[in-house]
Amino acid sequence: MTAPDWQAEIEAAARRIAGRVRVTPCLELAWQGRPLCLKLEYLQVSGTFKARGAFNRLLAAQVPDAGVAAASGGNHGIAVALAARELGLPAHVFVPEPTPQAKRDRLAALGAQVHRGGRDYAEALAACDAFRAATGALESHAYDHADTLAGQGTVAREWQAQTPDLDTVLVAVGGGGLIGGIAAWYAGRVRVVAVESEGCPTLQRALDAGAPVDIAVGGLASDSLGARRVGSLMFPIAQRHVAGSVLVSDEAIRQAQAILWSQARIPAEPGGAAAFAALLAGAYRPQPDERVGVLVCGANLDPALLAGGTTP
Repeated sequence: MTAPDWQAEIEAAARRIAGRVRVTPCLELAWQGRPLCLKLEYLQVSGTFKARGAFNRLLAAQVPDAGVAAASGGNHGIAVALAARELGLPAHVFVPEPTPQAKRDRLAALGAQVHRGGRDYAEALAACDAFRAATGALESHAYDHADTLAGQGTVAREWQAQTPDLDTVLVAVGGGGLIGGIAAWYAGRVRVVAVESEGCPTLQRALDAGAPVDIAVGGLASDSLGARRVGSLMFPIAQRHVAGSVLVSDEAIRQAQAILWSQARIPAEPGGAAAFAALLAGAYRPQPDERVGVLVCGANLDPALLAGGTTP
Protein backbone atom coordinates (compact mmCIF):
# COMPACT_ATOMS: atom_id res chain seq x y z
CA MET A 1 0.00 0.00 0.00
CA THR A 2 1.28 3.47 -0.90
CA ALA A 3 2.04 5.63 2.13
CA PRO A 4 -0.13 8.74 2.41
CA ASP A 5 1.28 12.11 1.44
CA TRP A 6 1.09 13.32 5.01
CA GLN A 7 1.92 16.94 4.23
CA ALA A 8 -1.00 17.10 1.80
CA GLU A 9 -3.29 15.21 4.19
CA ILE A 10 -2.48 17.62 7.03
CA GLU A 11 -3.04 20.65 4.80
CA ALA A 12 -6.43 19.22 3.76
CA ALA A 13 -7.30 18.53 7.40
CA ALA A 14 -6.44 22.11 8.36
CA ARG A 15 -8.85 23.42 5.71
CA ARG A 16 -11.55 20.94 6.71
CA ILE A 17 -11.55 21.72 10.45
CA ALA A 18 -11.01 25.49 10.18
CA GLY A 19 -13.63 27.26 12.24
CA ARG A 20 -14.45 24.09 14.17
CA VAL A 21 -11.34 24.11 16.37
CA ARG A 22 -9.29 26.82 18.03
CA VAL A 23 -5.92 28.17 17.04
CA THR A 24 -4.28 27.62 20.42
CA PRO A 25 -1.69 30.12 21.67
CA CYS A 26 1.95 29.72 22.60
CA LEU A 27 3.37 30.94 25.89
CA GLU A 28 7.01 31.99 26.13
CA LEU A 29 8.65 31.35 29.49
CA ALA A 30 12.15 31.55 30.89
CA TRP A 31 13.18 28.09 32.08
CA GLN A 32 16.59 27.49 33.68
CA GLY A 33 17.98 30.59 31.99
CA ARG A 34 16.72 29.85 28.47
CA PRO A 35 13.49 30.58 26.61
CA LEU A 36 10.88 27.83 26.53
CA CYS A 37 7.84 27.75 24.27
CA LEU A 38 4.70 26.08 25.62
CA LYS A 39 2.05 25.26 23.02
CA LEU A 40 -1.19 25.53 25.00
CA GLU A 41 -3.24 22.89 23.25
CA TYR A 42 -5.13 22.23 26.48
CA LEU A 43 -7.16 25.32 25.49
CA GLN A 44 -8.60 23.39 22.54
CA VAL A 45 -12.40 23.17 22.34
CA SER A 46 -12.52 19.68 23.86
CA GLY A 47 -9.82 20.36 26.45
CA THR A 48 -7.25 18.41 24.42
CA PHE A 49 -5.72 18.20 20.95
CA LYS A 50 -8.10 15.32 20.19
CA ALA A 51 -10.76 17.65 18.75
CA ARG A 52 -8.62 18.14 15.66
CA GLY A 53 -8.59 14.48 14.73
CA ALA A 54 -12.22 13.90 15.72
CA PHE A 55 -13.57 16.73 13.58
CA ASN A 56 -11.40 15.73 10.65
CA ARG A 57 -12.56 12.11 10.86
CA LEU A 58 -16.27 13.00 10.92
CA LEU A 59 -16.04 15.73 8.29
CA ALA A 60 -14.05 13.53 5.90
CA ALA A 61 -16.45 10.56 6.13
CA GLN A 62 -19.99 9.66 5.18
CA VAL A 63 -21.48 9.01 8.61
CA PRO A 64 -24.29 6.41 8.68
CA ASP A 65 -27.57 6.79 10.55
CA ALA A 66 -26.11 4.67 13.37
CA GLY A 67 -23.66 7.50 14.02
CA VAL A 68 -20.11 7.18 15.24
CA ALA A 69 -18.53 4.81 17.78
CA ALA A 70 -15.25 5.31 19.57
CA ALA A 71 -13.23 3.63 22.29
CA SER A 72 -11.38 5.98 24.59
CA GLY A 73 -9.76 6.49 27.95
CA GLY A 74 -11.75 9.73 27.98
CA ASN A 75 -10.16 12.45 25.88
CA HIS A 76 -10.78 11.03 22.41
CA GLY A 77 -14.31 10.17 23.43
CA ILE A 78 -14.92 13.72 24.64
CA ALA A 79 -13.64 15.07 21.33
CA VAL A 80 -15.79 12.67 19.30
CA ALA A 81 -18.84 13.49 21.43
CA LEU A 82 -18.27 17.21 20.94
CA ALA A 83 -17.74 16.89 17.19
CA ALA A 84 -20.80 14.64 16.85
CA ARG A 85 -22.97 17.07 18.80
CA GLU A 86 -21.80 19.99 16.66
CA LEU A 87 -22.54 18.01 13.48
CA GLY A 88 -25.87 16.59 14.72
CA LEU A 89 -24.71 12.96 14.84
CA PRO A 90 -25.28 10.17 17.39
CA ALA A 91 -22.17 9.18 19.34
CA HIS A 92 -21.38 6.01 21.29
CA VAL A 93 -18.24 6.05 23.44
CA PHE A 94 -16.76 2.94 25.06
CA VAL A 95 -14.60 3.64 28.11
CA PRO A 96 -12.65 1.27 30.38
CA GLU A 97 -13.34 1.07 34.09
CA PRO A 98 -10.36 3.27 35.16
CA THR A 99 -11.65 6.28 33.18
CA PRO A 100 -11.95 9.17 35.67
CA GLN A 101 -15.46 10.17 36.70
CA ALA A 102 -14.86 13.75 35.52
CA LYS A 103 -14.31 12.48 31.98
CA ARG A 104 -17.34 10.19 32.07
CA ASP A 105 -19.47 13.09 33.31
CA ARG A 106 -18.25 15.29 30.47
CA LEU A 107 -19.07 12.61 27.91
CA ALA A 108 -22.61 12.36 29.21
CA ALA A 109 -23.01 16.14 29.28
CA LEU A 110 -22.01 16.28 25.62
CA GLY A 111 -24.81 13.88 24.73
CA ALA A 112 -22.81 10.73 24.05
CA GLN A 113 -24.11 7.33 25.04
CA VAL A 114 -21.41 6.06 27.37
CA HIS A 115 -20.66 2.32 27.45
CA ARG A 116 -18.44 1.46 30.41
CA GLY A 117 -16.49 -1.76 30.75
CA GLY A 118 -13.16 -3.49 30.42
CA ARG A 119 -9.93 -3.21 32.35
CA ASP A 120 -8.18 -0.98 29.84
CA TYR A 121 -8.41 0.75 26.46
CA ALA A 122 -7.82 -2.45 24.50
CA GLU A 123 -10.85 -4.14 26.08
CA ALA A 124 -13.00 -1.06 25.52
CA LEU A 125 -11.87 -1.08 21.87
CA ALA A 126 -12.93 -4.72 21.49
CA ALA A 127 -16.39 -3.86 22.81
CA CYS A 128 -16.56 -0.89 20.46
CA ASP A 129 -15.60 -3.07 17.49
CA ALA A 130 -18.35 -5.55 18.34
CA PHE A 131 -20.89 -2.72 18.55
CA ARG A 132 -19.83 -1.34 15.17
CA ALA A 133 -20.10 -4.76 13.56
CA ALA A 134 -23.64 -5.10 14.87
CA THR A 135 -24.87 -1.58 14.06
CA GLY A 136 -22.80 -0.27 11.15
CA ALA A 137 -21.66 2.79 13.12
CA LEU A 138 -18.64 4.67 11.79
CA GLU A 139 -15.33 3.88 13.47
CA SER A 140 -13.42 6.79 14.97
CA HIS A 141 -10.18 5.23 16.17
CA ALA A 142 -8.37 7.20 18.83
CA TYR A 143 -5.06 7.22 16.95
CA ASP A 144 -4.69 4.59 14.22
CA HIS A 145 -6.61 6.14 11.34
CA ALA A 146 -5.28 8.43 8.61
CA ASP A 147 -7.96 11.10 9.17
CA THR A 148 -7.24 11.17 12.90
CA LEU A 149 -3.47 11.33 12.46
CA ALA A 150 -3.74 14.09 9.84
CA GLY A 151 -6.02 16.08 12.11
CA GLN A 152 -3.55 15.85 14.98
CA GLY A 153 -0.78 16.91 12.60
CA THR A 154 -2.43 20.32 12.28
CA VAL A 155 -0.98 21.08 15.73
CA ALA A 156 2.52 21.11 14.22
CA ARG A 157 1.42 23.08 11.14
CA GLU A 158 0.00 25.74 13.45
CA TRP A 159 2.98 25.65 15.84
CA GLN A 160 5.44 26.09 13.00
CA ALA A 161 3.62 29.22 11.83
CA GLN A 162 3.59 30.62 15.37
CA THR A 163 7.15 29.67 16.40
CA PRO A 164 9.24 28.92 13.31
CA ASP A 165 12.60 28.90 15.12
CA LEU A 166 12.15 25.79 17.27
CA ASP A 167 14.91 23.19 17.24
CA THR A 168 13.12 20.54 19.30
CA VAL A 169 9.58 19.75 20.44
CA LEU A 170 8.67 17.43 23.31
CA VAL A 171 5.42 15.53 22.84
CA ALA A 172 3.63 13.07 25.14
CA VAL A 173 2.78 9.69 23.60
CA GLY A 174 -0.05 7.24 24.13
CA GLY A 175 -1.12 5.41 20.99
CA GLY A 176 0.94 7.79 18.90
CA GLY A 177 -1.55 9.66 16.74
CA LEU A 178 -0.42 13.03 18.04
CA ILE A 179 3.32 12.53 17.74
CA GLY A 180 2.79 10.72 14.44
CA GLY A 181 0.99 13.73 13.00
CA ILE A 182 3.52 16.18 14.42
CA ALA A 183 6.51 14.19 13.17
CA ALA A 184 4.88 13.75 9.77
CA TRP A 185 4.46 17.50 9.44
CA TYR A 186 7.94 18.48 10.63
CA ALA A 187 9.52 15.59 8.68
CA GLY A 188 12.97 16.10 10.18
CA ARG A 189 12.99 19.91 10.01
CA VAL A 190 12.48 20.01 13.79
CA ARG A 191 13.70 17.37 16.26
CA VAL A 192 10.67 15.55 17.71
CA VAL A 193 11.19 13.78 21.06
CA ALA A 194 8.61 11.41 22.53
CA VAL A 195 7.83 11.51 26.24
CA GLU A 196 6.19 8.51 27.86
CA SER A 197 5.38 7.61 31.44
CA GLU A 198 7.35 4.77 32.95
CA GLY A 199 4.10 2.82 33.23
CA CYS A 200 3.26 3.18 29.52
CA PRO A 201 6.49 2.93 27.46
CA THR A 202 4.61 1.76 24.38
CA LEU A 203 6.59 3.62 21.71
CA GLN A 204 9.97 2.99 23.33
CA ARG A 205 9.29 -0.76 23.39
CA ALA A 206 8.15 -0.67 19.77
CA LEU A 207 11.25 1.22 18.64
CA ASP A 208 13.44 -1.25 20.52
CA ALA A 209 11.62 -4.19 18.93
CA GLY A 210 11.50 -2.71 15.44
CA ALA A 211 7.71 -3.10 15.29
CA PRO A 212 4.62 -2.29 17.39
CA VAL A 213 4.31 -4.75 20.28
CA ASP A 214 1.77 -5.26 23.06
CA ILE A 215 2.81 -4.21 26.56
CA ALA A 216 1.19 -3.97 29.97
CA VAL A 217 0.29 -0.39 30.91
CA GLY A 218 -0.47 1.40 34.16
CA GLY A 219 0.36 4.40 36.29
CA LEU A 220 -0.88 7.93 36.81
CA ALA A 221 -1.32 8.88 33.14
CA SER A 222 -2.69 5.58 31.86
CA ASP A 223 -6.17 7.00 31.19
CA SER A 224 -4.73 9.16 28.39
CA LEU A 225 -1.34 7.53 27.59
CA GLY A 226 -2.29 3.92 28.25
CA ALA A 227 -2.44 2.30 24.81
CA ARG A 228 -1.06 -1.25 24.86
CA ARG A 229 0.35 -0.89 21.34
CA VAL A 230 1.25 2.10 19.18
CA GLY A 231 -0.57 2.59 15.91
CA SER A 232 0.60 0.91 12.73
CA LEU A 233 0.21 4.16 10.79
CA MET A 234 2.40 6.22 13.07
CA PHE A 235 5.16 3.68 13.59
CA PRO A 236 7.03 4.10 10.29
CA ILE A 237 6.77 7.87 10.77
CA ALA A 238 8.28 7.49 14.23
CA GLN A 239 11.09 5.30 12.94
CA ARG A 240 12.01 7.96 10.42
CA HIS A 241 11.25 11.24 12.17
CA VAL A 242 11.07 10.75 15.98
CA ALA A 243 14.43 11.21 17.67
CA GLY A 244 13.64 8.74 20.44
CA SER A 245 11.57 8.30 23.57
CA VAL A 246 12.37 9.37 27.12
CA LEU A 247 10.51 8.10 30.19
CA VAL A 248 9.18 10.05 33.18
CA SER A 249 7.98 8.81 36.55
CA ASP A 250 4.55 9.40 38.06
CA GLU A 251 6.19 11.62 40.66
CA ALA A 252 7.81 13.76 37.95
CA ILE A 253 4.42 14.12 36.27
CA ARG A 254 2.83 15.20 39.56
CA GLN A 255 5.57 17.77 40.10
CA ALA A 256 5.11 19.05 36.54
CA GLN A 257 1.37 19.42 37.12
CA ALA A 258 2.00 21.34 40.33
CA ILE A 259 4.54 23.71 38.77
CA LEU A 260 2.44 24.37 35.68
CA TRP A 261 -0.49 25.27 37.94
CA SER A 262 1.40 27.29 40.55
CA GLN A 263 3.67 29.17 38.13
CA ALA A 264 1.47 29.59 35.05
CA ARG A 265 -2.06 28.61 36.16
CA ILE A 266 -2.09 25.81 33.58
CA PRO A 267 -4.41 23.00 34.77
CA ALA A 268 -2.71 20.11 33.00
CA GLU A 269 -3.92 16.56 33.43
CA PRO A 270 -1.18 13.92 33.93
CA GLY A 271 -0.83 13.13 30.22
CA GLY A 272 -0.87 16.84 29.43
CA ALA A 273 1.98 17.54 31.85
CA ALA A 274 4.18 14.60 30.83
CA ALA A 275 6.20 16.46 28.19
CA PHE A 276 7.08 19.24 30.65
CA ALA A 277 7.99 16.58 33.23
CA ALA A 278 10.79 15.43 30.90
CA LEU A 279 12.50 18.81 31.30
CA LEU A 280 11.72 19.08 34.99
CA ALA A 281 13.17 15.67 35.83
CA GLY A 282 16.11 15.90 33.45
CA ALA A 283 14.90 13.01 31.27
CA TYR A 284 15.58 15.37 28.37
CA ARG A 285 18.50 17.80 28.70
CA PRO A 286 18.65 20.49 25.98
CA GLN A 287 21.90 21.85 24.65
CA PRO A 288 22.73 25.42 25.81
CA ASP A 289 21.59 27.02 22.55
CA GLU A 290 18.72 24.64 21.79
CA ARG A 291 15.30 26.25 21.26
CA VAL A 292 12.76 23.89 22.84
CA GLY A 293 8.97 23.69 22.61
CA VAL A 294 6.74 21.67 24.93
CA LEU A 295 3.22 20.62 24.02
CA VAL A 296 0.76 20.91 26.91
CA CYS A 297 -1.81 18.68 25.30
CA GLY A 298 -4.71 18.24 27.73
CA ALA A 299 -6.58 19.60 30.76
CA ASN A 300 -9.49 17.21 31.30
CA LEU A 301 -8.88 16.70 35.00
CA ASP A 302 -11.24 16.74 37.97
CA PRO A 303 -12.05 20.41 38.76
CA ALA A 304 -12.07 19.54 42.45
CA LEU A 305 -8.29 19.20 42.26
CA LEU A 306 -8.09 22.94 41.61
CA ALA A 307 -10.64 24.00 44.22
CA GLY A 308 -9.36 26.73 46.51
CA GLY A 309 -6.22 27.20 44.44
CA THR A 310 -4.70 23.84 45.31
CA THR A 311 -2.34 22.12 42.91
CA PRO A 312 -3.24 18.89 41.11
